[in-house]
Amino acid sequence: MKLLTGNDLPTGDVVWWTGGGWSRHVEDAADVGASGEAIAQAEEGARRVNVPYVIDAAATPDGPRPRTSRTASARSVQPSAPTSR
Repeated sequence: MKLLTGNDLPTGDVVWWTGGGWSRHVEDAADVGASGEAIAQAEEGARRVNVPYVIDAAATPDGPRPRTSRTASARSVQPSAPTSR
């Protein structure tokens, strides 16, 4: 399973590709399979997301969860950038 993640441009929040848009909830993420890089380029080009990238994930009873690194796992539960000052 592959997930596409990035940061929301206006807020900096971590977002996950749902198959038709972006969600702040990893549980909503869709498997992008081999299309992930193409979707990432299109979404970044359309300025809907910043620094999108594809990560490995596993299906769990609670929904998909990143499995590639501690950083990716942390992204699923907290923003990577402050959302307020």
